[in-house]
Amino acid sequence: MTSTPLWRNRDFALLWSGQVVSTLGARISATAMPLLVLALTGSPADAGLVGAAATLPYLIGHLPAGPLVDRWDRRRVLLASEVTAALTLATVPVALWLEVLTVGHLAVAAFVHGLCFVFFGLAEAAALPLIVPPAQLHTAIARNEVRTRGAALAGGPLGGLLFGIDRALPFVVEALSYAVASVALLFLRRDLQDRTPEPPEPLWRAALTGLRWIWRHPLIRAASLLVAASNLIFQAIILVLVVRAQDGGASPAETGVMLGIYSGGGMLGAVAAGWLHRYFAPRTVIIGVNWAWAALLPLFLVTDAPLWLGTIGAATTFAGPLWNVVIVGYFASLVPNHLQGRVTSASKTLSWGVMPVGALVGGMLLSWVGAEGAVVVLSVVMLAVAVAATASPAVRGSRAVAEAASVADPTVGGSPGGRGSADGGTE
Repeated sequence: MTSTPLWRNRDFALLWSGQVVSTLGARISATAMPLLVLALTGSPADAGLVGAAATLPYLIGHLPAGPLVDRWDRRRVLLASEVTAALTLATVPVALWLEVLTVGHLAVAAFVHGLCFVFFGLAEAAALPLIVPPAQLHTAIARNEVRTRGAALAGGPLGGLLFGIDRALPFVVEALSYAVASVALLFLRRDLQDRTPEPPEPLWRAALTGLRWIWRHPLIRAASLLVAASNLIFQAIILVLVVRAQDGGASPAETGVMLGIYSGGGMLGAVAAGWLHRYFAPRTVIIGVNWAWAALLPLFLVTDAPLWLGTIGAATTFAGPLWNVVIVGYFASLVPNHLQGRVTSASKTLSWGVMPVGALVGGMLLSWVGAEGAVVVLSVVMLAVAVAATASPAVRGSRAVAEAASVADPTVGGSPGGRGSADGGTE
């Protein structure tokens, strides 16, 4: 395929630029949401409940959404997701101004927003191999990591600052950001559909196709389960850090700065992952990243100062992008494009479905044992995950991409998404 530089790929540039804006808006409101719940009720459990509602679609939405994304027009899925998210988030400032906002309203808005995120994410992941050539797929994923981490870096401080000015302002900004992203989507030219003919099958059976594919691929199965465990931990950690900072007297702006620093590590990690991914095999990344997290989490006990909490958090987030670029790139190189929606949805059901549990666990731990006790419990669980990653036969015996592809599905060689070169380097 063509060797045109990625930034001269018009459709990728449009999609990437629009998502910079909407992702920034999402990070702004993600910072403001727990602050708003705590301001309304003063209850960490309520904040955990709203966080669980936001992530519940990851558990119940991915499996049915995957087959639909493979069947429906992906361009329309992308656009409908952005427009629906914009309209939903716009109800929050309106309710605030009318003084009728409730925790239930926030939970429903968070749930719909999360469902839009599920559909958009699956459609974007399925469309990306059709927008960029196989040789540039890992680079495109790395650029998306920079986009996400950069938005998180700026979104934390902006969310805290805007919330300090007016509680409604972060949600107004997010609604507008989705509107801008929707306009960018209107100018995409590329056909985002895979045209591989498939026999019709019921939705439930199509959803199970993705799970069966993952089950036949030991490394992808193990990686999905390990991500599930770490996602549960870090979903809880975010709320714990917000409460721990507030217990230390942090203002909303200081809390936003803390979350911005926390995300800054991810931004640096995303930039580094763009070239580091060439030098690490998947098993090296899986084992190494989990042990890095196990070593870093107990450091949250050392201080409740927002700047230091953010700095320690930045060290934990630095490793995440390398995991995403190597493992997601490995994944995308193996899966035939006409199955991308179903397999990605199955993987995310396993790995992201625990997030609502993590939010609830964070709220309950804060209520039962306080912020310090919550850090201790989550650190012990992270240590157990690192041990499991090291002991896993699937991780230790992982194959190169080309060999794994032939084992997973010997018919995928001619898929439109293609298979990139083996990503693993020397350990």
